[in-house]
Amino acid sequence: MTLTTPPAPAPAVPDRLDADFYGFQDLLTPVEQDAVARVRDFMEREVRPLADDYWERAECPVHLFKPFAELGSVGAAWDETSRFENSAVFRGWVGMELARVDSSFCTFIGVSSGLAMSSIGLGGSPEQRAQWLPPMADGDVIGAFGLTEPLSGSDTARGLRTTATRHGDTWVLNGAKRWIGNATFADVVVIWAKDTADDQVKGFLVRQGTPGFTATKIERKQSLRIVQNADISLENVEVAEADRLQRIDSFRDLANVLRVTRDGVSWQALGTMIGAYEAAVTYTKEREQFGHPIASYQLVQDKLATALGNITASIGLCVRVAQMQDEGTQRDQHAALAKAFVTTRMRETVALAREVCGGNGITLDTGVARYFADAEAVYTFEGTRDMNHLIVGRSITGHAAFV
Repeated sequence: MTLTTPPAPAPAVPDRLDADFYGFQDLLTPVEQDAVARVRDFMEREVRPLADDYWERAECPVHLFKPFAELGSVGAAWDETSRFENSAVFRGWVGMELARVDSSFCTFIGVSSGLAMSSIGLGGSPEQRAQWLPPMADGDVIGAFGLTEPLSGSDTARGLRTTATRHGDTWVLNGAKRWIGNATFADVVVIWAKDTADDQVKGFLVRQGTPGFTATKIERKQSLRIVQNADISLENVEVAEADRLQRIDSFRDLANVLRVTRDGVSWQALGTMIGAYEAAVTYTKEREQFGHPIASYQLVQDKLATALGNITASIGLCVRVAQMQDEGTQRDQHAALAKAFVTTRMRETVALAREVCGGNGITLDTGVARYFADAEAVYTFEGTRDMNHLIVGRSITGHAAFV
């Protein structure tokens, strides 16, 4: 007789998050609530069981992109792809649910459905939107977003070095990009370059396999290890005029894309701290010291209460900024303040979660270490805290202090 180990029971999928202390989820419509429930169920059943293993191996579960897209929550903001009427709060909440289980998976999905699709949705012609947005929303096409360069990060507005030179109906791109998520396997990469004729920023849709385009995975990362970040080399890459984003003519147009996606990073930071907090609460209830669960000790409860306060304040900020996006009243400074504040609170919260887990908190087994490490990347990208504070400071004082 052969004995087999029965499969582990499927994880419980909560209808409500304990970390949503003031019930912000109730702001979603019933249709949005149902969609969030499907996303939460997918993340708990399909992603959580494999997240630690893929993170440790620094590999990406690309095979889950299509099944996730089938839930109908990819690219829902665009007329060409919308399955149902939904709000920016809903789209942010979906991002939070992804990061709550795995911030790397959130980045993987967000690069394609956020950065890449937003570039096409906001900057593409009707023909380009019709060509690219539906297959991206269906999970048949994966996108990437190539803006950051080896020598240009925070100073992208002035320091972009990748060039685009037009020859008739063809553009020739030369330069390099760095930290480009999904670039090693994406079907299409949005490349941002300066037009050598007018020195203005343009966007280009570069297909994987185009001659002169090379994407090399960045190794030895210690944060967001599932995300396949790459160095990109562009050597005389030829792109047809038909693949230039037709409504992008300046950095201001690019900034419209970044404003929308910066909101998404705030929600991602929120999900990252909720995931760490939930893991810490579970651990403190199970771990006993001096004959009692450590959850029963005052100092532990103080840290958990501080973490919950950070989460609650951050949800409020994320929700209001998303509402302003729908109202058309959101400005750069609003998105910047949310990104700076929420990522700072995230950094504190994941540290508190790791602290209450003691030495065990540095292993993947407690569920905290991955969030703790991933938070460092989320804290930095889409504008550092300092750069976002300068955007807010300019709004407050009327003086730009960037240089």
